[in-house]
Amino acid sequence: MQKIKLQSRFLETCEVPIALPKVSPFVMVIFGGAGDLSARKILPSVYHLYAEENFVKEFSILGVGLPELNDKQYRNFAKSAIGKFKRNRPGKKEIDGFSGHLSYLAGDLGRDELYENLCGKIEKLSKGSGSAEPNILFYLAVPPKLVPGIIRRLQKFNLCKGPLRSKAIIEKPFGRDKESATRLNNLLLEAFDEKQIYRIDHYLGKDTVQNILFFRFGNSIFEPLWNRRYIDHVQITVAEDMGIEHRGVFYEQSGVVRDIVQNHIMQLMALVAMEPPVGFEADLVRDEKVKVFRTIRPMSKQYIDSFFVRGQYGPGKLGNKNVPGYRKEENVSPGSFVPTFFAGKFYIDNWRWADVPFYVRAGKRMRERLSEIYVQFKQPPLKLFGRTCDDLKPNSIVLGLQPEEEIYLGFSVKYPGVGNQPYSVKMEFNYEKNFKIRQHPPYERLLVDCIKGDLTLFARQDGVEAMWEVVDPIVKSWENNSPQDFPNYSAFTWGPRAAGELIERDRRKWRFANG
Repeated sequence: MQKIKLQSRFLETCEVPIALPKVSPFVMVIFGGAGDLSARKILPSVYHLYAEENFVKEFSILGVGLPELNDKQYRNFAKSAIGKFKRNRPGKKEIDGFSGHLSYLAGDLGRDELYENLCGKIEKLSKGSGSAEPNILFYLAVPPKLVPGIIRRLQKFNLCKGPLRSKAIIEKPFGRDKESATRLNNLLLEAFDEKQIYRIDHYLGKDTVQNILFFRFGNSIFEPLWNRRYIDHVQITVAEDMGIEHRGVFYEQSGVVRDIVQNHIMQLMALVAMEPPVGFEADLVRDEKVKVFRTIRPMSKQYIDSFFVRGQYGPGKLGNKNVPGYRKEENVSPGSFVPTFFAGKFYIDNWRWADVPFYVRAGKRMRERLSEIYVQFKQPPLKLFGRTCDDLKPNSIVLGLQPEEEIYLGFSVKYPGVGNQPYSVKMEFNYEKNFKIRQHPPYERLLVDCIKGDLTLFARQDGVEAMWEVVDPIVKSWENNSPQDFPNYSAFTWGPRAAGELIERDRRKWRFANG
């Protein structure tokens, strides 16, 4: 009898694609189409994709909202934005070709009349796309307070479900706490199915962030060590050297926990800690992330006071440049207690990670722009080389996100010459150096996934609520107890001294610290 070999679809191999996959025709409706996010991210990203030879040529972008612009004025706005935020100056032929896909619908986002006109516009643009099944993307590039009204009116005018195959792209923050996030999610799910909702976090569009899963589960030499038996601790740093720029109003309402910890940090923790998914499909990956969020140790007020540090930057100097402290920034209260720095210790109470601390810090106006994950392995039980006082650096893995997208392994070798002196070296992989190809910025990758309908890199309702459940006790505790020492760190440092003491109490130290 002939044996039949059955192979899982997840084990199939294929050729490595040299370029982005081809996408189908689409219509993108950008609410807030002439706003800051559209100018800085959305329009330049779609233009970069358009400039790729294999990108679809049948598409339309409709800007919606205020100010009052006509099509020509909106196209000029887009050209200016692309010229300002694109890395290389766009060619006249390409920019003229791209702007021909743009149009604008002016009106008040809070009035039904605008949505009546929008229905007609979408119908006209859909027919022009040449697609039998219109692929409509509603990008809500607006302040959070405007989102509920837009969703209700899209639902009222039957623009959500049905033959349109519409999708809603929502920018963070997804609420201010679990309660408001639940209300927002319930509103979205009244209008759309979960598979139509794309909660966008640009961090998840970075190649190195996605590569955490490939690094862990695609290499048999690392996964057996990826647990409490071999790993001493994990550090996650998301540091910015810039301040809040012109986002004073937003930051006064959010602070560092809502801005960075609830989304970016939680997602990075989940990618480091999650169990292997059955396959690299949206719900299979997101299921494992949610399990991580739900096993993060609950925190009492005593725990928060002991293991979390908040900070706010004061004035500082970089070279000959003086910068103001947070309280002197535009649209910030002179006596503000809003934190711009966070440091803390989390535990994931499951079989793999029991008693392994995850040290996290994030902040504005820090020493340098740096985002990375540092995994430190346990030291050998005996010092076999040289004197007992010699410092043998532990093995480590660093996954760098910015400014360099890289991964490297730190290990020890014998230093040349007489004696047995250990010396720490690193084995490095760098995306730019190794692949010699232009990387697509995060927004470009995420927009392609939206157009294609791939939800893998987007947060799901239960994941959003689970992340809020982790950070809500921290936010509430801090908002109910004003700090007495703000500002407590100078600009262009690694944060307040208490952040160093937090990890030093455990006889460990931050990979980068004030010296």
